[in-house]
Amino acid sequence: MTSTSTGSARLPLSTQPFPHGTEPALPLPPARFALLNDEPVTDPAADLLGAGRAARQLAGLLVASRESTPFTLAVDAGWGVGKSSLMRLVDAELTQAPEVHTLWFNAWTSTADDALEGLIKSVLMRFDRRVLRRGVHRLSERRALLRAARALTTVAAGPLGVAGLVDELWKSLSVDSQARNGMRGAIGDLVQEWSQTEEFRPRRLLVVFIDDLDRCPEEVVLKVCEAVKVSLDVPGLAFVIGCDRSALAPNGLLRDLSPAASAFMEKIFQTSYRIPVADQQGVREYIGRCARQAGIDQLLDERLTTLLAERSARNPRRIKRLVNGFVLEATLNPMWDDFPPEAVVRTLLLQYFYPDFYRMVAGASGGTGDVIAEFRTYREVRRLLRTPEALPEAELPVVSRFLREHDLPEQDAEPREQTLNRLERQLPSGFPEMVIDQEFTSLIDGLVALPRSAELLRRLREGAALPAAVEPESVPYVLAVPAPVPVPPGYGARPATRGEESGAPLRRVRILWVDDYPGNNEPLAGRLRAAGAVVRIAEDSDAADAALVVEQPTLIVSDIGRGTNPRAGLEHVGRLRSEGRYAGPVIFYTGRITPERQSVADELGAELTTSAAEVELLVLRLAGELPHTR
Repeated sequence: MTSTSTGSARLPLSTQPFPHGTEPALPLPPARFALLNDEPVTDPAADLLGAGRAARQLAGLLVASRESTPFTLAVDAGWGVGKSSLMRLVDAELTQAPEVHTLWFNAWTSTADDALEGLIKSVLMRFDRRVLRRGVHRLSERRALLRAARALTTVAAGPLGVAGLVDELWKSLSVDSQARNGMRGAIGDLVQEWSQTEEFRPRRLLVVFIDDLDRCPEEVVLKVCEAVKVSLDVPGLAFVIGCDRSALAPNGLLRDLSPAASAFMEKIFQTSYRIPVADQQGVREYIGRCARQAGIDQLLDERLTTLLAERSARNPRRIKRLVNGFVLEATLNPMWDDFPPEAVVRTLLLQYFYPDFYRMVAGASGGTGDVIAEFRTYREVRRLLRTPEALPEAELPVVSRFLREHDLPEQDAEPREQTLNRLERQLPSGFPEMVIDQEFTSLIDGLVALPRSAELLRRLREGAALPAAVEPESVPYVLAVPAPVPVPPGYGARPATRGEESGAPLRRVRILWVDDYPGNNEPLAGRLRAAGAVVRIAEDSDAADAALVVEQPTLIVSDIGRGTNPRAGLEHVGRLRSEGRYAGPVIFYTGRITPERQSVADELGAELTTSAAEVELLVLRLAGELPHTR
């Protein structure tokens, strides 16, 4: 696993002209950080996750089982766990075994039309030329109706190379249904002749590696499996297939399989090796090695390493993606010129592993105040309210002020645990879980302790967010439509042409969007308009009521807090429901979800989200459920 060095992207280039129109090359300064590649490990010396031991054992089993061929072994694991690396290491081990040959077939680059032919031809290409010539001759003799034509081909095949002979064999094997029915026997004869010649002892073995099968279209998967089980299921061949078995199950990629096809798929794999998730110590060592290669090892303390290990599900590819995301941010984003590299690491980890909290930090729709300060104060108030002793006089103002800020005047007669429960219903839903998450609290405390942290948090609240390239794997923006045409607030989209209308997924959808800061939502509203929706804006409840008199919308998107009223949106939709003025779908798009808000939204039959991508998904789903929009 090698790393690729990168230089600084912010070099002080001179603008002074040089004689004769030439400019001397400026030497790049030593790179502070470096990117990690995502290529499979091929050299045991580069194995960072200890897969070498498993590779040696799997290779030994394949060699010892050559007399038991044909068989198929699945290397089973999810995305990014190291299937390709393990298979490459097995291949490297097999090169040391006598008379074991290997072949790699890239199913991912195949189509349904050429997958079966491509795999069979790839196997035939590994045989000796004399074996192929004899195979062509045998097939010519067996085909009585074409004997004359095939005799000419056999004579002409003398100067043909391996590729030409393979093409001739394929033509003979696939010429008609009768030939295809005999394909397995013909290939079996070729493999037997190749593997059991007198001068070769022990018997030859060809191991065929097929990787990324679970990333292929269903038609390609079935064609590859047909080739493996029907045409190439002969002694002397062993297949090692890298895939996520769950993705190939009837409820996964191959969701439309008939019972017979499902049973056929079950017969493909004689055995499976499920790659285990790396243990805690192993993944910590892996993170350390990756960090050293990238040049960030001095920025990851024990808590951050633990956070990265556990929140990435100990997935090597996720870890490398996050490390590379940090390197790109630190190198290319001028925002970080003013802050230490550790600020990039902690902000990136916060965004990647705690996206809901990060959206509140970065001023998502309806976000108010400093959520990090709110969380840290809550942690202290929680500690005090859970203390059995009387509260110290000096601490009382902190508790009282925090309760008042959340519309909960302190009541001396109320048990503290009850006060805490009422308080937590007004706080973001994740606070009670995050306050006992030591990695999270350490991440936040370390961020606050950094130099100029107040300025950093101010910039994040103003929208200086990290790019989507380093965000966690989540639902992307789902409306694959052209760039929106600017539309003045309060108006719908321009009239669509017939062609545009036919391809617009929201072409019959009318959205009433109620928000006292509509500018915050323009990018999202623009995408909805470009998808065909008419989006009308109302900046308060009165304007929304007036719009409802003119036209009933397909759905309403609303904020919650407006001005000094933190429940304005909830109260407005509640009035619309109780007075019978609007009974359709509602999406509350807000910067924070609290148990109290969720409870009220449930009572109103409304959706509640902090995510712009989820708003898009909800609009598509809710609109699709209404008969007049289909």
